[in-house]
Amino acid sequence: MKPVLPTVALAATLAASFASFSAAAQSGQAADRPAYGAQLEGFSYPHPIQHFTFQSQRQDLSMAYMDVAPTANANGRTVVLLHGKNFCGATWQDTIETLTRAGYRVIAPDQIGFCASTKPAAYQFSFGQLAANTRALLQAKGIERAIIVGHSMGGMLAARFAVQYPQAVEQLVLVNPIGLEDWQAEGVPYATIDQLYQGELKTSFDSIKAYQLRFYYNGKWKPEYDRWVAMQAGMYAGPGREAVAWNQAQTSEMLFSQPVVHEFGRIAAPTLLLIGGKDRTAPGANRASPEVAKRLGDYPELGRKAARAIPNATLVEFPELGHSPQVEAPGQFHEALLRGLSARR
Repeated sequence: MKPVLPTVALAATLAASFASFSAAAQSGQAADRPAYGAQLEGFSYPHPIQHFTFQSQRQDLSMAYMDVAPTANANGRTVVLLHGKNFCGATWQDTIETLTRAGYRVIAPDQIGFCASTKPAAYQFSFGQLAANTRALLQAKGIERAIIVGHSMGGMLAARFAVQYPQAVEQLVLVNPIGLEDWQAEGVPYATIDQLYQGELKTSFDSIKAYQLRFYYNGKWKPEYDRWVAMQAGMYAGPGREAVAWNQAQTSEMLFSQPVVHEFGRIAAPTLLLIGGKDRTAPGANRASPEVAKRLGDYPELGRKAARAIPNATLVEFPELGHSPQVEAPGQFHEALLRGLSARR
């Protein structure tokens, strides 16, 4: 007759076995996850990458971008897609396909400090500078006027671009832009770039996924989101992780200290606001008091306030979608986008 293990001993044995299995599983998962270079070397973009080389702040820089021609009858209009902080030009994959099928030319850059573009060791990041870089790229391509679409941090950049270069903006589209509120004015404490850098060095696939699950997708995850998490996490897992983390820290400080919400009244271009109502993104909320944190990131209210502040704005709400409606529900999002663009022809 086999001896019966005491309950406590049995529980301990099972716990140890589970921990060993879990650790092995996690190790296997980590081994399966890709590592990319500092300029996203090794990641496959949906279209060929080109590089715009230019001088800025006394250094040579390279801005990666995709320039995709229409696949249907060209309508003569160009759309510029500006990515968010935790995204790249590649994340616009489905949107690029949709727009080019509808006759649009699409330019999708990676901003300096992001993705496949240069990671400068010393650079003063500002939305004004990134807007100037983007304007220089468009001029080099012979594009004097375009539809500017910005998502997340790219929405802050798009708003700055529209204020800075009004003559260059045919139409402005803001997709769940951050910066619809001034976090510093709301009471979120400042964090230095050095503090932000130490936080960035801890970034992993799991930390990115947990953040996006909580704030972007209302607790509902789809397997297809993993590709975009792996894209970002792969740069932190690669040999250029320090350069990536440093630029990410610099741009985190930039979006906190350079609000555009106070200038919405200066936007002259017709503006389409596409807002997922389940979004609760609020950079810096983890540094705020519970009282401050709970009132931040209320996108239904923030979207309506932005629509009232921007002189010629149209608001389209997606009540059941989150921070990235173009990823979460591409069919619904692209139908609204194309309808909004055709209304301004």
